[in-house]
Amino acid sequence: MLDLKWILANREEVAACLKNRKHDFDLQVLVDLDEERRRLIAETEDLKARRNEGSRKVGEARRTGANADALMEEIRAWGDRAKEIDGKLAEVEAKVEDLLLGMPNRVHETTPVGEDEKDNPTVRVWGEPGKFSFEPKAHWDLGEALGIMDFEKGALLAQSRFTVLRGTGSRMERALIAFMLDLHTTQHGYTEMEPPFMVASKILRGTGQLPKFAEDLYKIEGEDLWLIPTAEVPLTNMHHGEILEEKDLPKHYTAYTPCFRREAGAYGRDVRGMLRQHQFDKVELVKLCRPETSDDELEKLTANAERVLQLLELPYRVVALCTGDIGFGSVKTYDLEVWLPSQNKYREISSCSNCEDFQARRMNTRYRPADGGKPRFVHTLNGSGIAVGRTLIAIMENYQREDGSIVVPAALRPYMNGLTEIR
Repeated sequence: MLDLKWILANREEVAACLKNRKHDFDLQVLVDLDEERRRLIAETEDLKARRNEGSRKVGEARRTGANADALMEEIRAWGDRAKEIDGKLAEVEAKVEDLLLGMPNRVHETTPVGEDEKDNPTVRVWGEPGKFSFEPKAHWDLGEALGIMDFEKGALLAQSRFTVLRGTGSRMERALIAFMLDLHTTQHGYTEMEPPFMVASKILRGTGQLPKFAEDLYKIEGEDLWLIPTAEVPLTNMHHGEILEEKDLPKHYTAYTPCFRREAGAYGRDVRGMLRQHQFDKVELVKLCRPETSDDELEKLTANAERVLQLLELPYRVVALCTGDIGFGSVKTYDLEVWLPSQNKYREISSCSNCEDFQARRMNTRYRPADGGKPRFVHTLNGSGIAVGRTLIAIMENYQREDGSIVVPAALRPYMNGLTEIR
């Protein structure tokens, strides 16, 4: 969430940001509520001052034997009025908080202005798409022919957008998870975590999924528990409500978890195959750092995610998300898009974001400066390091042969007991 004082002091900038984000938010409602809040605070403080002064006069009257009944009646009336105002103030402050929880983050000065994904500029391209002497097949055709993917069984066991992996398909998924975690922990300096796969409502509010994106989440009926949509949620909240020491920053965390999303806003998109699932595997990267270093940490986090694709020798590009396409809680985001031959285009495989102090305010996660100054909010960053199922898809399509077999990337063979191909 954004700082209310900053919003009110920078209304033109906030209004321009909301417009560029294509976000329908009535800033004037927030301004009016804040004015009402200030009026109520001033009135309740005035009443409390009157009560204190009245109590002092009642004390004097009792010492002198004077009658203070009328004054005491006034004090009771002021007390009743103060209680009434406190109730109204609580209602107004709750409305202000609800509005702030629904307001998106600001955008970084380097985030390009644009309408949608068509306006996302390409930052760099790595590798070149392979050339095939045959018509490359889609991963769903390859997977079913090899017997390593079963979409019918996924639908039978659950519903559409669920898949059963079998044999070497399941093995490669597991190998990819181990490969990514080893890379990030041994070479990139992340601490591996294994968080719960279910979290409480306050944890989802902390990272911004609630209340705005409740329809995309799976709720456990009768309990305050939700299935996580990404490991970003528990990892970022690892220090919820804490004050860290500056010397202990930055914090770098990684975790493998299954992820669960209803994909409520993606009806009819990527219906076939494994590209858009209700349950999928992902290795996540999360950082908590000082504000002064978060821009640099975003570049490093993005490079960490890119390294996975480079070692697997998968062609990809990096794009900067524009204001009309960037996520709710991010000020700046890079998307990594891997090449899929069957679609003849790049598709997202990782999203790396700097949220600055947007999530930290919601979580109340701060750090104490080494010079002993007032605690400050940390900056939080997150990114896929990377989406495992989509990496499996990219390997299948980019490493396919004309006979339908698939070459196992060299970097992955040690994790598959030396297996070089899938037939």
